Amino acid sequence: MGAAAAALGAVPMGLAPFGAGAQELPDQFLPRMVRTRAGFEANEIHVDPGQFALYWTLPNAQAIRYSVGIGRPGLYEAGEFYVGAKREWPSWTPTPDMIERDPASYAQYADGMPGGPENPLGARAIYLFTPSRGDTFLRIHGTNAPRTIGTAVSNGCARLVNPHAVDLYDRVPLNSRVVLYPQV
Repeated sequence: MGAAAAALGAVPMGLAPFGAGAQELPDQFLPRMVRTRAGFEANEIHVDPGQFALYWTLPNAQAIRYSVGIGRPGLYEAGEFYVGAKREWPSWTPTPDMIERDPASYAQYADGMPGGPENPLGARAIYLFTPSRGDTFLRIHGTNAPRTIGTAVSNGCARLVNPHAVDLYDRVPLNSRVVLYPQV
């Protein structure tokens, strides 16, 4: 169990698979209800990179646990954030750092890519902000590559399969607290 999962005291409670496309993932990656230790506020996102898990906290010491893909080593950024924006079928533009790291993959998209099924941000995106930096360019988003769930392959974002991203997006209001725990 990862550090955040231990802190949350996550214990599965059972949640039937939901959302079209849930069959794209092995059973261990499907969302489920879990119990948390007392003291976690409802309506927060907690990402445990060691477990490839994202928790949406609920009242009464409960949470929904989603499986995620995370940033690869050196690109994952731990910290405390807030939801500063949300977008359905968001457009995407690689950052200058992404283009510099891998021009063969990203330079062709330097002017951006419209939202849609081929867009790497998938069906929904939750934009992470801090008071000091504003938009951090970190996202919690859908993916057009479900095989990447449970892996550390992204440029820093947390990714969910599209049906799970839509479900989370619908639950999370603007200004919600987001905690990305350190990798251990």
